[in-house]
Amino acid sequence: MFLVLRGSILSRIWRVLLVNLLVAVAVTISHGAFFQHKVTLTAIPFTLIGLPLAIFLGFRNTAAYDRFWEGRKLWGELVVRSQNLARQCLSLIADNVPDSAGHKPAGLSDARVRMISRTIAYAYALRNRLRGASAATDVDPGWLRPAELADLQRCTNAPALLMMRMGQDLGQCVRQHRVEPCLAAGIDDTLSAMMATAVACDRIHNTPIPFSYTLLLHRTAYLYCFLLPFGLVDTIGFVTPVVVAIVAYTFFGLDALGDELEEPFGTSANDLPLDALCRTIEIGMKEALGETALPPPLVPVDYCLL
Repeated sequence: MFLVLRGSILSRIWRVLLVNLLVAVAVTISHGAFFQHKVTLTAIPFTLIGLPLAIFLGFRNTAAYDRFWEGRKLWGELVVRSQNLARQCLSLIADNVPDSAGHKPAGLSDARVRMISRTIAYAYALRNRLRGASAATDVDPGWLRPAELADLQRCTNAPALLMMRMGQDLGQCVRQHRVEPCLAAGIDDTLSAMMATAVACDRIHNTPIPFSYTLLLHRTAYLYCFLLPFGLVDTIGFVTPVVVAIVAYTFFGLDALGDELEEPFGTSANDLPLDALCRTIEIGMKEALGETALPPPLVPVDYCLL
């Protein structure tokens, strides 16, 4: 594991780490002299600063990981709610064709099919919203009616639009006596939970960790690591660059890792695999509709699952 680069934060910090190492080498060679003036520092200030810095970096990374883990739980709940919605639509809403026992849902003319297919579009639209992409990216025209697809491309909040259409279809089924009102309430609860998931993801995406807190840790970590060689050179001599590199790797790495985990919905290697989660929902919904030509689950590429 010591030599593994896959998944390492080193690819993000190697430049500043290299500069820090070169500074440490220069300080070691000059024995702490800066423009012919000896910079005298002891290890005491770095001991006093290093412990609080490590604690605050740990707190920040914990807050960033909480955002990452909450995002994963929300998308896991969306997968579960999607499966529940498909089951409720097919088992609680009556077929719109009279006296057709065992009749399969017939395309988007059936409200049940529209709601289940719209669930796939809902997942992709939410992913696109969180990643700043076009709402209709990767949305198959077969999942939505043409007018609805056109509305999706124009709207500013695609998940809310799709959920509104689901509510309209559910209300239509109630008025047509295809589902009992007491059972429709359960389906509406599922729709409300799916909408709550989207709003919670928006909250994470639009509310970063306060920038002043992040900036303070950035500056403190940089000052600590670049001044550290002056405090160690009189004590450990030529070993100074090695010790500085280890300490800087830890502090710079924790700092960069917090930045990466803070926004869990992006496309970097350590972000949530939203493409794979959307594909999981797509496969589940198509299986519920009885389709056999299912897309394959996404697999990692170079050990990275998007």
